[in-house]
Amino acid sequence: MEVSAIGLGCMGLSFGYGPATDKQQAIKLIREAYEQGITFFDTAEAYGAANEEVVGEAVAPFRKEVVIATKFGFKDGDSRKGQDSHPARIRAVAEESLRRLKTDVIDLFYQHRVDPNIPMEDVAGTVKELIAEGKVKHFGLSEAGVASIRKAHAVQPVTALQSEYSIWWREPEKEIIPTLEELGIGFVPFSPLGKGFLTGAINEHTKFEPTDFRNIVPRFTEENRKANQKLVDLLTVIATDKKATPAQIALGWLLYQKPWIVPIPGTTKSHRLTENIGAAAVNLSANDVKAIDNAFANTKIQGERYPAVLQSRVGK
Repeated sequence: MEVSAIGLGCMGLSFGYGPATDKQQAIKLIREAYEQGITFFDTAEAYGAANEEVVGEAVAPFRKEVVIATKFGFKDGDSRKGQDSHPARIRAVAEESLRRLKTDVIDLFYQHRVDPNIPMEDVAGTVKELIAEGKVKHFGLSEAGVASIRKAHAVQPVTALQSEYSIWWREPEKEIIPTLEELGIGFVPFSPLGKGFLTGAINEHTKFEPTDFRNIVPRFTEENRKANQKLVDLLTVIATDKKATPAQIALGWLLYQKPWIVPIPGTTKSHRLTENIGAAAVNLSANDVKAIDNAFANTKIQGERYPAVLQSRVGK
């Protein structure tokens, strides 16, 4: 599967980061992304019906030119209720997503989180059947561990893994990235800008909307934001030298790692969209990347990336 160097994560248009974006504004943003070369759009059942509906309506005029990724795996599509990847549920979500996206095929169908109660072979087998029926093109996993990736891949080749990866979350480098390289699986980092922190637009004084997910993230306490500010300061120095922005350096660092890594930064603002897309044109040298890596290696990042209840769902 081939897509643009950078995709668009659509979650934040209606879920996770405060009030939903106006529908027409969201459609306009997605179409602007396409006009600027983005061909990869990421949504999920768990982001609410409106999220898939907006993506479907926005890409309708150029549907055949783009790749839509969506996800299954939560009870009633509600991430607060825990996992549910029963085969019947996977099939039901596929039908609902096809309807909401106004399409006849899901390009990439991810399991949103590994379900410890359902054998991975059954999950992969169900998606394999959906692929045979022409309802799905490619199978993906999200935040899965090495054992689950291997089990799934043995039944139905996994096209992509979507997990968090950025300059300030390097865990996938230990086992995940080598496994993906061995098996020929693409990597789609979400939160490539550290949930906004690496843009430089957030500091210790920033106040989030009451419904913003970051209010419960340990890494985003006021104290930890203050402690982690030096990382953004470092990116700012490098960005100034490159006539770029901190966000572009953070995305450029990811693009440098492997040719099969496609980050999906999300935004609700046109100027941020253009800024993110511009990262593909920022050429970091091996020395630039080494300088970034050395500086980050000498800096302890404060705060866990998830509260404990959410961290327990990943890496299974």
